[in-house]
Amino acid sequence: MKIYLNDKLVDREDAKVSVFDHGLLYGDGIFEGIRLYDGCVFKLDEHLERLEYSAKAIMLQMPWSREEIAEAVCETCRANGLKDGYIRLVVTRGVGSLGLSIKNCDKPQLIIIADTIQLYPKEFYENGLKIITVPTRRSNPAALPPTVKSLNYLNNILAKIEAQHLGYHEAIMLNDQGYIAECTGDNVFVVHKGELITPAASAGALRGITRDTALEIAEELGIPWREANLTRYDIWVADELFLTGTAAEIVPIVEVDARPIGNGKPGPITGRFLEVFRRIVSKQGTML
Repeated sequence: MKIYLNDKLVDREDAKVSVFDHGLLYGDGIFEGIRLYDGCVFKLDEHLERLEYSAKAIMLQMPWSREEIAEAVCETCRANGLKDGYIRLVVTRGVGSLGLSIKNCDKPQLIIIADTIQLYPKEFYENGLKIITVPTRRSNPAALPPTVKSLNYLNNILAKIEAQHLGYHEAIMLNDQGYIAECTGDNVFVVHKGELITPAASAGALRGITRDTALEIAEELGIPWREANLTRYDIWVADELFLTGTAAEIVPIVEVDARPIGNGKPGPITGRFLEVFRRIVSKQGTML
């Protein structure tokens, strides 16, 4: 397996990061998770735009152009002989000193990992997923904007641990006001009386690429949608519920907090979204 590390491909065993890298010491960096479908990197340009926005937000000056990073992504996939898989693109602040100051960080590091991915089991898409709400709250958007996809993921990891300890794969996280923010790694969509509703970034939701794709699908299907504050009650009484994410794609939810969603089975609107999504994934991206 080849890893792209600072302008060259190296063997997995040789892909090493300094213990003084600020990404390791302080979570000082950004990342993107990207999918590869049938030799097509799904919405690569949108991912790289978000990466650039994240870098700008944390004042990290990247020395590479968007075109250079795009070519590095494709080169890494080709080097590993991939046609379908998952790409993890990481940019750290680089090697610095023991301390919060970034003045001694010499230069950012670019890391690209391209590998196969373990998806949710097929039965989750056919039968739906059961999830819960966990105590750990989403970080306040005023502290760290959720629009920045940073390496600071401990908040989400703690929520994931809570869910897994109770036997669940995924969990809903509330914000500090008690509204739905997102799941530990996915965005949340409610279908209620024919309308699609999802939390806004101001509520703590990441502006996911798959989330945006779901909104595009809603436009294509003629389904009205809006962003709104959602409570747990709004989730419990939803007609349908689904999650979106790079790894999850579009996965139906059939139970939340021991309460069945709709009739306790994946709904027809969710099925239409998943059908359209699977049709477009290899047509909206960058070919290797």
